[in-house]
Amino acid sequence: MKALAWLLLLFAAAVGVVWGASSNGGYVLLVLPQWRVELSLNFTILLLGVLFLLAYAGLRLVSWVGSIPRRASAYQQRRRREKSGEVFQDAVRFLFEGRYGQALKRADQAHAAGRAPALAALIAARSAQRLGDPVRQQAWLDKAKAEDARTESATLMLEAEMLIEARDFSAALAVLGRLQGREGRHIAALRLELRAYQGLEDWDGVLKLLRQLAKRNALSPTLVPVLTRQALLGKIAQCGQDGPALRALLESIPRDERQLPVVLALAESLAAAQETSAAQALIEETAQRGLEGFWESPLITLYGQLSGGDQTARIGQAETWLRNQRHHAGLLLALGRMCARQRLWGKAQSYLEASLGLAQSQAAHLELARLLEQLGQTDAANQHYRAAVAAHNTH
Repeated sequence: MKALAWLLLLFAAAVGVVWGASSNGGYVLLVLPQWRVELSLNFTILLLGVLFLLAYAGLRLVSWVGSIPRRASAYQQRRRREKSGEVFQDAVRFLFEGRYGQALKRADQAHAAGRAPALAALIAARSAQRLGDPVRQQAWLDKAKAEDARTESATLMLEAEMLIEARDFSAALAVLGRLQGREGRHIAALRLELRAYQGLEDWDGVLKLLRQLAKRNALSPTLVPVLTRQALLGKIAQCGQDGPALRALLESIPRDERQLPVVLALAESLAAAQETSAAQALIEETAQRGLEGFWESPLITLYGQLSGGDQTARIGQAETWLRNQRHHAGLLLALGRMCARQRLWGKAQSYLEASLGLAQSQAAHLELARLLEQLGQTDAANQHYRAAVAAHNTH
């Protein structure tokens, strides 16, 4: 419809011009010395229009010719920008491909061409670090810092990551501290900080960051328990046999973080530090929680080996467990040991023989042999000593 409207408008204009020209009888008289020229008005108008168009075309031509040097310079600049852009893209591609020598070369060219110089310097720094050239790595980092203040955060992140990879964890934390002062603490920085604390074996720092990242859903749900367990086992090892420190650590661990390996390591350390009551309470609390794998773990054996404290109460607790775990050889062995420690010879022998009836173990044979030896049953004791040796050789 719009095209048809324009066509009708042009047709009407053409008709108007033809009608006006046919009805116009005017003329133009030009008088020059010795010359007299008479032209029709229509022809004069047409001639003036043609002369105007020729003059306009001439001026455009002169302007176009005069602009050739400027346009040639702009074209060359545009080509240089396009080429530097291709070089920069090559640098990024080579970096991700692992071709660090080529990436460093292209980043150097892009930096010299002024194509995102700060980012090109960061690519060059990463490439130099991958090539094991710390001198050029630091030089490019310094250039990146000087080129553009807007890339300071990116420079600090890259520097911290490279320091962590170089195992200079204290320096990495210092760099991350500067980043925090500038940008605050974001997820990627917290992850780097977590790696630095792990490298320093600062398990308190690791646990603190893990809990922050877990609240933000910034770590895989399957990874958080693994890292938490690693940190807690590290803290337990650092406590050694310091009883008060171990008790304080036990009180500080939330129940949902008391995984079976953590409970076992902590209970063993408490037992070694003669913190029998704390170890006993921890094992009983774990059994009450019904933690998966508890009955297959060495915790039952450790429970039977605990010395000191209220042995009678422990025997009562173990016998309560036995109501639901009648065929648990380890629990029967633990009861046998505890009863022997309390000189309950008959019960001890009964439990140990029941344990051997379920599973032939070296530990049960040795315990029963010692018990029979104390009771003066030397021949029977010797039989169990030989059985213990045989069980050891079998395994």
